[in-house]
Amino acid sequence: MAREPLNEHDSNADPIGNDGIPAPTGDANLIDTDYVIGQDNISGSFVLNLDIHGKVFIISALSVVLFVVLTLALQTEVAPLFTALRNWLTGNLAWFFIGAANIFVILCLGLIVSPLGKVRLGGMEAKPDYGYLGWFSMLFAAGMGIGLMFYGVSEPMSHFSSSLGGVSVGEDGLRTDWAPLGAAAGDTEAAARLGMAATIFHWGLHPWAIYAVVALALALFSFNKGLPLTIRSIFYPILGERVWGWPGHVIDTLAVFATLFGLATSLGFGAEQATAGLHYLFDVGSGNVTKVLLITGITGLALLSVVAGLDKGVKRLSEINMVLAIVLMGFVIIVGPTLAIATGFFDNLLAYLANLPALSNPVGREDANFTQGWTAFYWAWWISWSPFVGMFIARVSRGRTVREFLIAVLLVPSLVSVLWMTAFGGTAIGQFVADGFTGVQDAALELKLFVMLGELPLTAITSFVGIVLVIVFFVTSSDSGSLVIDTITAGGKVNAPVPQRVFWVISEGVVAIALLLGGGLAALQAMSVSTGLPFTIVLLVGCIAIIKGLMSEPR
Repeated sequence: MAREPLNEHDSNADPIGNDGIPAPTGDANLIDTDYVIGQDNISGSFVLNLDIHGKVFIISALSVVLFVVLTLALQTEVAPLFTALRNWLTGNLAWFFIGAANIFVILCLGLIVSPLGKVRLGGMEAKPDYGYLGWFSMLFAAGMGIGLMFYGVSEPMSHFSSSLGGVSVGEDGLRTDWAPLGAAAGDTEAAARLGMAATIFHWGLHPWAIYAVVALALALFSFNKGLPLTIRSIFYPILGERVWGWPGHVIDTLAVFATLFGLATSLGFGAEQATAGLHYLFDVGSGNVTKVLLITGITGLALLSVVAGLDKGVKRLSEINMVLAIVLMGFVIIVGPTLAIATGFFDNLLAYLANLPALSNPVGREDANFTQGWTAFYWAWWISWSPFVGMFIARVSRGRTVREFLIAVLLVPSLVSVLWMTAFGGTAIGQFVADGFTGVQDAALELKLFVMLGELPLTAITSFVGIVLVIVFFVTSSDSGSLVIDTITAGGKVNAPVPQRVFWVISEGVVAIALLLGGGLAALQAMSVSTGLPFTIVLLVGCIAIIKGLMSEPR
């Protein structure tokens, strides 16, 4: 049976059930269901102590094993298939991804200003489990760490260069350039503004709105409604008790696939950049052997973090990484073009807001390479990450009001992303415009950060810090991801046996290795987009459930 609400005066009682989820504190509208968390689980000692949802775990695990075996066995054959899959999905469905992301942003902004924003996650008298520093550190490190390191320099410079080069048209009359919107041929100032606006578009409101929708839905239906902390619970207002049957099994399995392959994409990017940095600094080999060894070593570190647990493992690593990231960004701001970065923050924010309607337009676009190769891939990538990041954010956000939650999860990280891209990308663009330095422009994507730092003092130290950041972000993402996948495949139990999380940590590393060997970054992107597609539909339906759920809550 669903848990009974606590006495509204007993705000400190907050007992925790055997599923690890606290009962609501104060008034909350629990859903009356006969489903008991873990009732469909297989539990006991089978060589290892296990507590798994039989259907979701077995289907997910066997599919992952089969995928890895086939990808490694048929590396030559699967590489062109991955490339073709990515091109077809982004080429034909860019409008769908862009339109869906717009809906998520509108929903979040609407909830912030609506009376529904008063609803408190966990009951009317619930208190936050974490302070602002620990909370923000965990959600930010899990949400964007590796991506900011990989694209912080490379994306602003790429959009600046393509915009500066102007529009080019092929014999078929279609554009062949990669510039956003109408480009800015020959105008360095306009190209810089457009390049930064396009970059911030990919790291601002839209991705965080995707995360916020999943996190809010999970927190609401778990902490307020008394349902398991799994994706299927979001659909109870729509499916009713059928959510505990095969419709729910399919939803949770899709969430596992999306999480696993979204993580593998990020881990692959992280391995590419860390390998490039090690080669740049220490002349370490940059081939597949190094990448495989790196992923293996970092997966081992993630295993240690898993054993340490959420508070000691992920929280501590996230806070360490946040400090390192702030130190590195502060260093770039101080020794780089400080005044240009300070003024550029506001200029870039205004440029982003000015170009936001055009950049978010899903139809009638002429900049096909930009919308398909950049935006559609990004939105699918963020959506494939959303079960992982959303569930993780939900777990650490109990006690916040919906308004406080959305402002923190949506607006604050967006502003930090603007500052980060302005500091790193703006410095690289400044090196090109002011000094004529073309090294960053000519370098490979994974090397652009280190080439930019090479023009600043203390190159060896800052580049090494950059590598450490990539690695620790890698560890926190893998650890957090295994926590989320394990929760889904354990039927919503958040205190499942550690060996299950160990299995998923190892699976993430093995899938990342398989994709790198079976097609490189194209394979990583293909699987991220393909798993993001069905989950986009899941999230769109989930938006309706969020509104229904919030309207039934006391406030």
